[in-house]
Amino acid sequence: MKKMEAKRRIVLVPVPLQGHITPMMQLGKALYLKGLSITVVEGQFNRVSSPSQHFPGFQFVTIPESLPESELERLGAFHFVLKINKTSEASFKDCIRQLLRQQGNDIACIIYDEFMYFCGAAATELKLPNVILCTQSATNHVSRCVYSKLNAEKFLVDMEDPELRDKVVDNLHPLRYKDLLPSDFGPLEPVLEFRREVVNKRTASALILNTTRCLESLSLSWLQQELGIRVYSLGPLHITASAPGSSLVEEDMSCIEWLNNQKPRSVIYVSVGTIHLMEAKEVLEMAWGLCNSNQPFLWVIRSGSIHGFNGIESLPEEVGKMALERGYIVKQAPQIEVLGHPAVGGFWSHCGWNSTLESIVEGVPMICRPFDGEQKLNAKFIETVWSVGILLEGEVERGEVERAVKRLIVDDEGAGMRERALVLKEKLKASVRSGGSSYNALDELVKQLKIE
Repeated sequence: MKKMEAKRRIVLVPVPLQGHITPMMQLGKALYLKGLSITVVEGQFNRVSSPSQHFPGFQFVTIPESLPESELERLGAFHFVLKINKTSEASFKDCIRQLLRQQGNDIACIIYDEFMYFCGAAATELKLPNVILCTQSATNHVSRCVYSKLNAEKFLVDMEDPELRDKVVDNLHPLRYKDLLPSDFGPLEPVLEFRREVVNKRTASALILNTTRCLESLSLSWLQQELGIRVYSLGPLHITASAPGSSLVEEDMSCIEWLNNQKPRSVIYVSVGTIHLMEAKEVLEMAWGLCNSNQPFLWVIRSGSIHGFNGIESLPEEVGKMALERGYIVKQAPQIEVLGHPAVGGFWSHCGWNSTLESIVEGVPMICRPFDGEQKLNAKFIETVWSVGILLEGEVERGEVERAVKRLIVDDEGAGMRERALVLKEKLKASVRSGGSSYNALDELVKQLKIE
């Protein structure tokens, strides 16, 4: 009888990158609050900061990391993840076998990030149920699935025709065929291999997505029909579980004090994610445009995120001085708290999926400056589907930056975007409350995990 009452353990395997760790930890918190025990398998260099403070009750297991942090810097995120999948399966299986011995075989399921697909083969060999978490948008996952059915070489030739590039994929408006093209990560074959592996569901019984029906109903319906396994949309995960962002680096809380002294909805918050490097010329044009807009700005500039510069201190003296007079610059900000602050009126974003959800949940419209494929797709939805943002394309120019900030913060156009963002905010929050689509999906997932 005691055994039947014991909690069932879920093993979580995130990608060792901030944008993937965050939603996985939020999912873990949601499942923990439903009575499941959580074990997180993490690498040696990507450990969650203050786990006992943010995630009490979680067990953290570190496996021998076949790749040191220097490899992430040398290879870049994409090739680093490719290499992880080719080198980590054996050590992961050893880790799970040890957990099975320690936990008395009480592992209900392995939930792994779709980019850690080696876990699927390991789970199958160990005869353990497994579920996949997609941390990006449902529409992006659809685009990969559609692409996987095409003849890649012929498709790339076809995409030289501008008319075909802009053609909408059947029954998936506004997804265009050019939106299916792989991002520019270098040689094509590794990208195609990666996509094939990611869309292969192997023995997974379900796919979890950090999204909600009010944002992506068409894409979610398509996935449910096409994949042949259960699709659970549980997002936005950071409000599903009221979980923090689980940053891997220390956040500078002084920016909140600075925001407290600004007028309501006057500040443009600028942050371009945790991975991408920017050219010095683009940063300089951004700095001039932000200063010339005469709007206060909070700007996150990570150490080493600008080619050839160490940070704002290395910018030309005149620009650096002006930026520090009119704005506030930090290396890392508590983003969810910042976006929820009444002084923030807009968000200059790279349009990663986490940032997109966090901004909409707080009713904050966006200036969209995406870097690669998934972000470009998100930006398109922000601007043309949800109508809560402005897309900046091509080279960044200070006059364009100034105009975009004024459109968003000062003009009636921005006020309209804010109103629409607030409507979406209420819909998203309703989805995670009792009776909402994400709330119900979480209940169904927990029932499945407890009976498998």
